[in-house]
Amino acid sequence: GMRGRSGMRGRSGMRAAVRAGVRALAVLLCALRAGGTELTFELPDSDKQCFHQELERGLKFTLDYQVITGGHYDVDCYVEDPNGRTIYKETKKQYDSFPHRTEVQGVYTFCFSNEFSTFSHKTVYFDFQVGNEPPILPDMSNRVTALTQMESACVTIHEALNTVIDSQTHYRLREAQDRSRAEDLNGRVSYWSVGETLILFVVSIGQVMLLKSFFTEKRPSSGGAGT
Repeated sequence: GMRGRSGMRGRSGMRAAVRAGVRALAVLLCALRAGGTELTFELPDSDKQCFHQELERGLKFTLDYQVITGGHYDVDCYVEDPNGRTIYKETKKQYDSFPHRTEVQGVYTFCFSNEFSTFSHKTVYFDFQVGNEPPILPDMSNRVTALTQMESACVTIHEALNTVIDSQTHYRLREAQDRSRAEDLNGRVSYWSVGETLILFVVSIGQVMLLKSFFTEKRPSSGGAGT
């Protein structure tokens, strides 16, 4: 009888642990959905694109951006607060990161400018993160007890997945940039090959015409005076 009750307690404990693991995994998946805004957009030559976001006072945000394709892979970027004061400005940057904590409430504006370029079309990626990441577990910041083994494992998995996501984003951007450079190089090689073919064709025709002129007999002009 004691063995049966202990077996039932063991099975119920395992079921409770499984339910706790499922709840922790659900919380983990919900936490993974939280985040900022990522966008990749086209920036034509001599053009400017601006984005607007209303933020509360004392809120932290981070703007990361990178030029993927076009020209020398550079762009102008600036950020203005609701009062029109420029809090960040960089010219001809390939990539950068700007963290800031808001001092006033209102609409913040961040712009990307390609006005300095007259023919280079750019593709720009940016990631706009607002606020701190919410805790992965409920009441995690206020609890006084230590985390269980399952909760610690979930936190570790969450941090590892965030690292993987950041690495994947970085490698995708590098891949897109390298592909753009390879396509640009391929286009230049193709144009160079076409130019060499045309030059070879013209030189060949010139050589044939020159050799033909060497072997062409010039007939003397006939003319006689009758006496």
